[in-house]
Amino acid sequence: MLVSTEDLASHLGDPDWVVIDTRHDLSNPGQGRAAWRAGHIPGAFHLHLDEDLSGATTGRNGRHPLPDPASLAVKLASCGVAPGRQVVVYDDTGNCFSVRLWWLLTWLGHDRVALLDGGLKAWLAEGRPVDDRVPPRRAGQVSATPRERLTVDREHVLATRGQAGACLIDARAPGRFHGEGETLDPVGGHIPGAENRFWQMNLQPDGRFRPPEVLKQQFLELMGGARPEDTMHSCGSGVTACHNLFAMTLAGLAGSRLYPGSWSEWCAHPELPVSTE
Repeated sequence: MLVSTEDLASHLGDPDWVVIDTRHDLSNPGQGRAAWRAGHIPGAFHLHLDEDLSGATTGRNGRHPLPDPASLAVKLASCGVAPGRQVVVYDDTGNCFSVRLWWLLTWLGHDRVALLDGGLKAWLAEGRPVDDRVPPRRAGQVSATPRERLTVDREHVLATRGQAGACLIDARAPGRFHGEGETLDPVGGHIPGAENRFWQMNLQPDGRFRPPEVLKQQFLELMGGARPEDTMHSCGSGVTACHNLFAMTLAGLAGSRLYPGSWSEWCAHPELPVSTE
């Protein structure tokens, strides 16, 4: 699930490895791609959160709905993703965007995917190479049939939230969770019954993930006896929620599920309950 900078450096140019840059800035959506063009890990492709890793918005399905599986499969295949090939994804913000692609690949059945531990910041801090060359498109093959069991919809969340044996974890910062200083969505607050775990708690000060045993203890305490398969993840728009889902899986607590619409979908339906406590 995690690849070190040393491991990636030793596989640069390996035809059985695919590297994808997912840098993004929510306040300036073009910045990630511009940064990639200016310099990236050699051979790395770039996929854009809004244009490649999300679907069309309707105003009621969240800010980053899941992309069309067939369209996503074509884009991934053009980067060289294929059965048996190792995919490594990274960004420069604690892997908060690259986890979306990690999850999407898993959703489409490609399990040989890992995050670059520490991301681009760790790579650069060690003086490793970057270049601005655009890699040529590669031939690949990706399934367009998603694993539907990996998601829940808002009806499921509404029916199970707060029930004994179920757990909903919100990955947003505590302020946004409590409806303070909301700038991205029109309504502040959270889904009643949700637990808050800011995604950055999964990381050490150097941006690398905490040890699995530490993560496991922390998540088990938060889950309150719920099984991983009865645990759901949300955030603002289904992106950083994947960070907590990844951390749980890394900790050996596999099977939790993503609510893709998350708060931005939930709050677009005024009939649904809202809490700021």
